[in-house]
Amino acid sequence: MTHDYLIIGAGPAGLQLAAFLERDGADYVVLERGSGPGTFFTRFPRHRTLISINKVHTGYDDPELRLRMDWNSLLSDDPELLFTRYSPRYFPPADDMVRYLSDFATRTGARVEYDTAVEKVSRDGDGDGDGFTVTDHTGKTWRARRLVIATGVSLPNLPSVPGIELAERYDTFDPDPESFTGQRVLIIGRGNSAFETADSLMETASVIHVVGSGSLRLAWQSHYVGHLRAVNNNFLDSYQLKSQNALLDGRVLEIRRDADGGFSVPVAFERVDEVVKDIRYDRVIVATGFRFDTSVFDDSCVPDLIVDGRFPALTPVGESVNVPGLYFAGTITQGPDFKKSTTGFIHGFRYMVRALHRALRKRHHGEDWPAAELGDAVERAVDAVVTRVNRSSALWQQFAVLGDVLLVAPDGTMRYAEEVPVRHVPDAVRAGDFGEVAAHAVITLEYGADHDRVDPFDVTAGRKSQQDVQGLDGRYLHPVVRWYRGGEFVSEHHLTENLENEWDSEEVHRAPLRAFLTDHLNPAAPAAPVAPVAPVAP
Repeated sequence: MTHDYLIIGAGPAGLQLAAFLERDGADYVVLERGSGPGTFFTRFPRHRTLISINKVHTGYDDPELRLRMDWNSLLSDDPELLFTRYSPRYFPPADDMVRYLSDFATRTGARVEYDTAVEKVSRDGDGDGDGFTVTDHTGKTWRARRLVIATGVSLPNLPSVPGIELAERYDTFDPDPESFTGQRVLIIGRGNSAFETADSLMETASVIHVVGSGSLRLAWQSHYVGHLRAVNNNFLDSYQLKSQNALLDGRVLEIRRDADGGFSVPVAFERVDEVVKDIRYDRVIVATGFRFDTSVFDDSCVPDLIVDGRFPALTPVGESVNVPGLYFAGTITQGPDFKKSTTGFIHGFRYMVRALHRALRKRHHGEDWPAAELGDAVERAVDAVVTRVNRSSALWQQFAVLGDVLLVAPDGTMRYAEEVPVRHVPDAVRAGDFGEVAAHAVITLEYGADHDRVDPFDVTAGRKSQQDVQGLDGRYLHPVVRWYRGGEFVSEHHLTENLENEWDSEEVHRAPLRAFLTDHLNPAAPAAPVAPVAPVAP
């Protein structure tokens, strides 16, 4: 039997796609190595507390707005399948995620074959649609026309350091703080796993050093949630307030085992012209992230990789750039927007999976991307844009990555398509996926230029004022409308940022947007005059 779709992995991404396919009545199957869904969360994070926000009390009744503050729920029409019903904690226990994913799989009817480890993936031909053959650990083969990999990143991303094999690994070490009592500990890495580990050891270890190259990136400044989060940065307080902990800005050159069982580690410090200091430790832990495992693919379908070989190289909708019919979903799709978006996390990739599902339905089943008819009245377009930027959770979570598209036909009538990957829009318009399009606008939520280079708590930091675009380009998250005609960029409009993230003021938001759209929808007619609007505090 050859299935239309075979999904490998029953984590959040695999289950999200399975739920969409199940709703369609599609022919698919999911293969999962573990005995239940969400096996990753039975082990990670090692200290068992998620750093994904679970805000139960938002003050909103609108379920779409509530998803802006809910980073753990998958997309579903079932009101019972909200993670906020599983834990009241802002940073919830990882075990609650395991329980949630199990219920999600059951209630959506996801067709999952558990305890099925994939050992080999082969391509059946050279062209799209030729299909794939998957061999599991029992020797059983599974065939599918399209294959979706949703396994996450499972291999440690170990640095090339002599002696690195002597270090304990984040994915396997014993995290019990008592075993570190009175010891000097080095943690290699600059991410949340490294600092999560450091924070957990502060009460027991005598000395803790966290080492890594380059400047430390803080999530509250970069707006990338994978950078160091405040919940894990108590260690920085202890360092700067003269405790026995330190952040070492440098490179580990080697790890040597001493006769007494400890370790000598030479560190080249970047702050002092590469001065090298040999430092002694009792334990060394490496927490430098993970990478995608390609070992199951035979020579017929090994996907190209990017970001130093950590993630697959993908088209805008998640297809391998070199293996047609091979798709990816979940955290392994973060490569194209690495450290710039939320694609590596549930609250980002749940929307990318929905976009993948829509792209699959278009490409293989002839279903158009959902689009609402607006007619030819400018006010309808203004209403659509303002409504979406004030309500959409997808544009909010996947800022600058997902965009709505205002489509203008040659006769001036308009349609509105939601949540299209921004990089996919040019290809889709050129290919006629949205029908005949004379002009279009892409609507996104974005932070301003150089937003990650400004201290948001520094009241003396200058803010951008009027730009060579219509509207204001704020540092904080705000809507951006970019206009294209005949596929070529024309101009852009920024809606002024707002403290409550409500972009619906007639004077400040709607009138300038109306003038911008009128000018481009009727290029021969003069735009309606709009009084200049002064910048407002975010």
